[in-house]
Amino acid sequence: MILRFGYVSTALALWEASPSRTMTYTNWRKQDEASRMEKLLYLTEQNLKNTMRILHYNIAHGIELYRMSSSLVPLATHPDVKWDFVAPFQEHFQQMGTLVQRNHLRVSFHPSQFTLFTSPKDEVTANAIIDMAYHYKMLEAMGLHHDATINIHVGGTYGNKVDAVSRFHQNFTKLPEPIRMQTTLENDDKTYTAEETLQICERQGVPFVFDYHHHWANRGNDNWQGLLPRIFATWENTGKVPKFHLSSPKSDQLIRAHADYVDMEFALPFIKALKEFGKSADIMIEAKAKDQAALQLVESLSKLRGFKRVNGAAIEL
Repeated sequence: MILRFGYVSTALALWEASPSRTMTYTNWRKQDEASRMEKLLYLTEQNLKNTMRILHYNIAHGIELYRMSSSLVPLATHPDVKWDFVAPFQEHFQQMGTLVQRNHLRVSFHPSQFTLFTSPKDEVTANAIIDMAYHYKMLEAMGLHHDATINIHVGGTYGNKVDAVSRFHQNFTKLPEPIRMQTTLENDDKTYTAEETLQICERQGVPFVFDYHHHWANRGNDNWQGLLPRIFATWENTGKVPKFHLSSPKSDQLIRAHADYVDMEFALPFIKALKEFGKSADIMIEAKAKDQAALQLVESLSKLRGFKRVNGAAIEL
């Protein structure tokens, strides 16, 4: 079995490579129409170019798993700003998609915690649909809309979890089917446990992304290893190996905050459980040190008996 590791958004080893340069709506309003568009085009171009730099860096370092920034296009979903960001950058998006496909990379998006489908307010659901459509539109422009995924959390409870889950099922179906087909759900660190999120995934027919750190902070049923057959089953129709998230607490007091690097003592029970299950998986490292944390963890694992490094960020067990 193979475990591949990846990271989120920014490669810290690269100089000035942020893919998330943006501008505030307040700043946008202060400028005339020509200046607004010039700034939006400039920032978007920088973000796309830096994403290309990061993808090349990943290829050079054998990192096949990568989460792209949700902030590639500034103010793309603001109701007063909405603009055609695809046409001016069609070539950029196509180049990114070609690079991903040619090198067999696995990429994804993860919208913010405000993109949710449990709210009793219709405008919150409407905004969530707009945000999901924005991410899907970028994947479409890259030619990755049948392959890459968009990962979200279930949302809040609003004082009644049963009703909130019911609203999720009602509101989630308002998403266009092509977008739903590329959506994954993840357990969170405060509200929806792994078991609860998995049940929702099974009902909706979408893959489940298990977050080990979130489970540790919000355990519910503590026997997460017993969920593995069901977790893997949610991915069976996708043609992809299941994806997991891994980070470790910043401190004993800040248990939900992510540490700079992944603590081996914290991570090993998770890694060993996957090894015992015996099936390949992809693991997204959500540590603050990003690419450096992913590579360091792989280096540390490669020193253990039974763990063979087969690429920059992949281990064979």
